[in-house]
Amino acid sequence: MKRGSTLFLKIVVLLMGIAILAACVIPLPLLATEVSKRAPEFTKLLYPILMTVYITVIPFFIGLYQAIKVLTFIDKKVAFSERSVHSLKWIKYCAIIISSLYVLCLPLFYFLADKTDAPGIMIIGLILTFASIVIATFAAVLQRLLQEAISIKSENDLTV
Repeated sequence: MKRGSTLFLKIVVLLMGIAILAACVIPLPLLATEVSKRAPEFTKLLYPILMTVYITVIPFFIGLYQAIKVLTFIDKKVAFSERSVHSLKWIKYCAIIISSLYVLCLPLFYFLADKTDAPGIMIIGLILTFASIVIATFAAVLQRLLQEAISIKSENDLTV
């Protein structure tokens, strides 16, 4: 892979991180204060959802860091190494944690959507859950393929 394409992917990963950080710092607190002013009856449902979002940011950033590590390994031409497998394992675990937290939070999304008569809120919860599941599955498949490629490479290195 050319250095330009990995540089582009690193920039995309960094922009994703900046966008999520900006969303957690600016609009989400404003949303919480605005909802608590206009409709205090929804505050009991909104705050646990916001806490879940803030908790899931931690594994999200860990996963982004691991993605940057994998891209760095590709740049250094050591992509087929145990370190890459380890990073993919961390990405998989982070995605599983995120999807699990949103699965636990789906009833809150449902109650909030039911009370506000806005089904889009439930769709947001489902999209966040299933996107994390897709990422976890993709990371698991890549981890397995990379592990098999490493074992084949080590067998070939031992063959005379």
